[in-house]
Amino acid sequence: MAAYKAIRELSSGKGYPVAKLCKCLSITRSAYYHWIKYPKSNNELQNEKLFIEIKKIHTEHPDMGYRRIRDELDGHKGIHVNDKRVLRICRKCDIKSNIKWKPKSCTRGERNPDHVAKNYLHRDFHADKPNEKWLTDVSEFKYYSGNEVHKVYLSAILDLYDRRIVTFKISDHNDNPLVMNTFDEAVRLEPDAHPLFHSDRGFQYTSMQFYTRLKKNHMKQSMSRVAHCIDNGPMEGFWGILKREMYYRQHFNDRSTLVAAIANYINYYNNQRLQRNLNVMTPMEYHNQYTKVA
Repeated sequence: MAAYKAIRELSSGKGYPVAKLCKCLSITRSAYYHWIKYPKSNNELQNEKLFIEIKKIHTEHPDMGYRRIRDELDGHKGIHVNDKRVLRICRKCDIKSNIKWKPKSCTRGERNPDHVAKNYLHRDFHADKPNEKWLTDVSEFKYYSGNEVHKVYLSAILDLYDRRIVTFKISDHNDNPLVMNTFDEAVRLEPDAHPLFHSDRGFQYTSMQFYTRLKKNHMKQSMSRVAHCIDNGPMEGFWGILKREMYYRQHFNDRSTLVAAIANYINYYNNQRLQRNLNVMTPMEYHNQYTKVA
């Protein structure tokens, strides 16, 4: 490329013969004139088109790294390209993902639990079918009214087979009704489900009220060990994804905006967000694929 540009500058600006310049640089005249007519290669032109699409995806989802951008190009735009090419373009154009959020603490166990279950899940985060293993947890979100800080709490249930959020509830209070309402809604949506039900040792999950609900619906309870967040890894991972991709990108000044943003993101996560461990499908696509085969 540099040689062609040099020939063009010397021939047009200094009047040197093109034939002699080509001979000195070991370039055929036909190759030079082809470059004059088509100064950019097909590969360069394709990369320019790819950059436009990559830039659009990055603007809409600045949290995405090059792998997820490639999946988005393939899954939603029908553009088939490999990881390395997307990485080269991202590096050249300084397109980077947001910094990954790192959790600073773990939920500690209730001091006087009514019921404690063993860790039957044993970090086996694979499931062979929907509703075989469910994980659950509660996470905190803040919004601001002047100098006042307010909180809402999100309770969610995640299916390990397809990583979909089975259901969720949002409340101003981190209490038993929040968790019980989430569980009751999951049973209403999946009345035939009898999964292994895993949680941490938060006070709601060690209550007799929750244990009674599990027994009534023929579900086996499993609990993380004290201060071992990784025992509930995929659930903790979902909180990280949600907060990194939606919550930390915005400053919320009222409750309704925050609640709507959480609900919209969970809908996006279930129905639009591609995941490589689901064969580059969304959780609901992966879920529906199983139900069609079954």
